Amino acid sequence: GWKGAINTTIINFNNEKMQIIWAARELFPRENVSFSYTFDEGKHKVWKLCPTYLLDQDYNSGCLFKTEGPTLAISIRNSNGSEELFSKRLKSDFYIKPNRPENVTFFWKEDTVTVSSNKPERAVKCLILELQYKSKFDKEWQSRTSKCCSVGEQGFDPRKCYSFRVRLKRLVPYCNVVHYSSDWEAETFWMNGTLLDSCDDDKKSLSNTVIILSCLLAVLLVMLILLILLCKWQRLQKSVMPAIPDPKYIFADLFNDHNGNFQEWIDKTDQAVVQTKLEYEEECIIEAESHQEDEKSSDKQGPQEKIFTFSGAAESNDPKAAQIACLMPTSNTRASFAGFQILMNDDMYVML
Repeated sequence: GWKGAINTTIINFNNEKMQIIWAARELFPRENVSFSYTFDEGKHKVWKLCPTYLLDQDYNSGCLFKTEGPTLAISIRNSNGSEELFSKRLKSDFYIKPNRPENVTFFWKEDTVTVSSNKPERAVKCLILELQYKSKFDKEWQSRTSKCCSVGEQGFDPRKCYSFRVRLKRLVPYCNVVHYSSDWEAETFWMNGTLLDSCDDDKKSLSNTVIILSCLLAVLLVMLILLILLCKWQRLQKSVMPAIPDPKYIFADLFNDHNGNFQEWIDKTDQAVVQTKLEYEEECIIEAESHQEDEKSSDKQGPQEKIFTFSGAAESNDPKAAQIACLMPTSNTRASFAGFQILMNDDMYVML
């Protein structure tokens, strides 16, 4: 009973090679055991020594040899082969580990993906094809299985990048006594039917888009802030330093009629002053006489101001009317016209 109780790991690699592993240091700590096997049945068994040992710290811990039939018998003996320490008889077909699927193809149609591979030469009915996939937002793999050698799944988002991997599995307990699966086929990355190098490319493109949009928003924000500051600066500049009026608009006749020729403008202005003086001299005299009585009364009380109103000048709003008052200086006299007031005292006058 002890000879059949030793735990061993038995793998038949696609019915091509056998691998038997045992715990050498735990089971045989002081013995470097030998291994022999046979695929023959009946009394005429031919035992073969292990061609390739697997070592664990210089101790024989396993054997690798060619698969030659469905029935296998193994024997572990001491180092010189005189004593059998362990023996077992088994069906090698129940320990098959299949090879990875070959020529895996992906077929995309809208949100449905169909994955196919070549059919193995042996025991196709004992195999199933397993598909696993996940997007960059999934933490765990999603799994789908189907009979060898095609499996399909739907519901894929064309905007997401998916990782895919496939493998073959042996059916238990109909074909295997142990759950053995092939190694995973190389992982592939797909997005909306397009093969990618990795899903990191999709993340980089997304991050680049986010960076570009952030930069654009930052530029727009800076431009808006500068525009606001410019408007506030213009308002501050106007309040602190008022704009100096352009003489071109105040002396429109100087620039429009005389093209900026100051001497010509002065000469013409003097002629207009003389003519205006003659026109308003009579009215000024009348106004002066009408106020003589007031002057006499004011002489008694003290010097007072006299106010002359040039109604014609006020009605026409002619600025040359100011020059009339300048040509008619009267002691302690105030003349008003065109919204202006001129205070005349002896030979001096002041425009208010």
